[in-house]
Amino acid sequence: MLAAATLAAGAVSPALAAGNAQDKVNVRGKIIGLSANTLQVKSREGETVTVTLSEGYKVAGVARATMADIKPGSFVGIASLPKAEGGDGALEVLVFPPAMKGTGEGSYAWDLKPKSNMTNATVANAVQGVDGHTVTVTYHGKEKKIAIPDGTPIVTLGPATGADLKPDAVVFIPAQKDAKGKLVTQQIVVGNNGIVPPM
Repeated sequence: MLAAATLAAGAVSPALAAGNAQDKVNVRGKIIGLSANTLQVKSREGETVTVTLSEGYKVAGVARATMADIKPGSFVGIASLPKAEGGDGALEVLVFPPAMKGTGEGSYAWDLKPKSNMTNATVANAVQGVDGHTVTVTYHGKEKKIAIPDGTPIVTLGPATGADLKPDAVVFIPAQKDAKGKLVTQQIVVGNNGIVPPM
């Protein structure tokens, strides 16, 4: 677990950090090709996207987690949407390994779905209700309640290597445009053992 946490911390530290830079692009999709330092991905929008891998790029995998892993003191990343009746409802939850506590702390716009947000914060408490769970999280002195409906994908980060970057593997890639407009990344999150990165 320590090895996984160390790898993950090196692999995705900025991956879920505040994404307000104009040149930041999150790529989600399936790998269709890989050369020495170039990854081709069929994006969720159906486009073929080419991403250049920086020297020394890092890879992390995703592993299943459960509500039992979301406990007071846990540091989580929750993508959510505003609910019609008020408050937020989770789209997915990433339980960070302990070594990554504090990564990208805050709440900001996210592109998983239109109008979605990402909140990276510490769990203050978690309450089970009839229709799922509600967690109260804190970040920078602020507090937010997020409902986690039953069936919401919950994952954590685990070890992976470049060998896991195979055709049809599902990836989440936080990339940036370079001066020439090409997408470049230092980090990749890859699904393995049938688990898809939900972020």
